[in-house]
This record gives sequence, C-alpha cells and structure tokens, in this order.
Amino acid sequence: MRHVNHTFLVDGGRWLLKGTWLEANQEPIPVTGRILVSYGQDDWFSMAAKITFADQVKPELLLQSRGKVELDEQVFTYVLQHSLLGRLEGEGWITPHAIVQQFILLGDVNRCTGFEHYWQLDANHYTLLSGIHNNHRLKHLLEATLERV
Repeated sequence: MRHVNHTFLVDGGRWLLKGTWLEANQEPIPVTGRILVSYGQDDWFSMAAKITFADQVKPELLLQSRGKVELDEQVFTYVLQHSLLGRLEGEGWITPHAIVQQFILLGDVNRCTGFEHYWQLDANHYTLLSGIHNNHRLKHLLEATLERV
C-alpha cells in the first residue's frame, strides 16, 4: 500500500491548526496551533505540536511523537509525549482518505485512552477530530482544521 495521496504525517511539513476545544457541559474554547512533521535519515518521523487556547484559559498543549510509516504498510506504531498526560504509546492506520491513531497512557490504572482522526480534504487541508477517554467516559474533544504552510 503506497501513501502518495497523503501529505500530513507521511511527508514532512509545517501545518497550522485552527479549531475548538470541547469539554462536557462547558463553553467551547477556540484554539490555534502549529504542527511540524519531519523525517530523519533513518525514515522515522518526528511530529511536534503546540496548541494555544484563546485568552490563555488553559496552559498550552505540547505534543511530541516519534514513529515510522512504511510506504508499503497500512499500520504503524508510535510513542507520544503529551504535556498533560505524559508518555503514551499508540498505533495508527493509514487509509486512502484518512489517518487514524489510537493511544494509551502507559501505566495508568484509570485506562486513559485517546484517538485522532485526520481526514484529508485535499493535499493542503485536513480536518482533525481528537479525543481523550478516561474510564470509558469521553473527557474532551478537539475539532480542528489543518492547513499546510
């Protein structure tokens, strides 16, 4: 399986994020951010993201992940360092139109898990839906658009 149609995560690049942070029974909070995807000589990707909340109502989110996407494979694994949650491990799937990732917080007895769904609109635009579950309850969501710069 070749991933030539995807430009996010499969290729290096810079992306702008604009969206909304949602928590149960709370007002939505506008967010903005930047994502940098790069590849090293060993074909491992690194992704660094910084998400800022409007009016600084919450601390910035900082995320750093590392993984390897093989051009002939659909499934990949990665590790993620999340500024709120700590160290996570995950698995991703690359489909013809989307990149879907799931992750779990290492050593967490409360079973904190999450997901990210990147839907490709065109080569320069994706939508993102991301969420965190804790004890089978949805804790928060992030809805956003990504634009390659």
